[in-house]
Amino acid sequence: MTITLQNVRVERFDVDGHFTIARGAKTFVDVVTCAVSDGVHVGSGEGTPIYYEGETAELCAEAIRARMAGDTPVSRDNLLTSMKAGAGRNALDCALWDLEVKQTGQPLWQLAGLPEPKPLVTAITISLDAPDAMEGAARKAAANGYRLLKMKLSGEGDLERVRAVRKGAPDARFIVDANESWDAIDIGEAAGALAALGVEMIEQPVSVGKEHLLRGVRSPVPFCADESIQTLDDLDHIDGAFQAINIKLDKTGGLTAALLLAEQAQARGLDIMVGCMLSTSLGIRPAFALAQKARWVDLDGPALLKQDRPGGFIFEKGTISP
Repeated sequence: MTITLQNVRVERFDVDGHFTIARGAKTFVDVVTCAVSDGVHVGSGEGTPIYYEGETAELCAEAIRARMAGDTPVSRDNLLTSMKAGAGRNALDCALWDLEVKQTGQPLWQLAGLPEPKPLVTAITISLDAPDAMEGAARKAAANGYRLLKMKLSGEGDLERVRAVRKGAPDARFIVDANESWDAIDIGEAAGALAALGVEMIEQPVSVGKEHLLRGVRSPVPFCADESIQTLDDLDHIDGAFQAINIKLDKTGGLTAALLLAEQAQARGLDIMVGCMLSTSLGIRPAFALAQKARWVDLDGPALLKQDRPGGFIFEKGTISP
């Protein structure tokens, strides 16, 4: 069976307001999409470039075209060795999964050996801002039914921000994302203070390459690796520093690699979070299947856009549903 590339596109979606983290703000996201065909069926996939890895949507599109123009037939298995991990491989890998869904008539979760999907509680991101602005955003999120809030922190004024968000959403669960901003602070002290405010997980407190700062830290809440773990090859690198990992398909380079990473991480006793970049529901679809195995789910990418694709996921009362 010959699989051909039908199209590759770069598409831009506006953010609803702004999306701000310690590294900067975004008002739009560019994604790469591709469609593959066996001559009868068509499968589609989407990836969001990992900008801190130097990716752009245009470069991802070029990588997809180059791989599909090669002499070696394309399959999910050989993509793992014939294409670099990243958003381009993610879009192509997920398009191949979607093609198999169309060919077999079986749902994705069955093909991937995952639990039958059910609605999941998903975090909603509270962008980095002044405490009063974050309080207002938290109040709005709580009013919309969100029960798990993920706050972006910066390493300065974090306690004031978390206290403000707690005031705005007194009954919500909290996780925080420091986005590598805690290298110069007392991490144990900060973790203890956040735990007292009800924070249940701290994502990527230190910079990539400085994971040693976490080893030996006594923290009442787990640290979750994000930027520190891109693929399966990084598991040894984070050993002893983190108690959980955030799996994003754009980082792993597709669902195929993400399934392998989740299996190995859980075998090592690590908790799983399934997250996403800013993206549409097309990009979230395979991640939602994997998220059925996760302790924390952060798949709010489409909810942060002004407009999602037609027929996208439903975000209602703090849950994500097909």
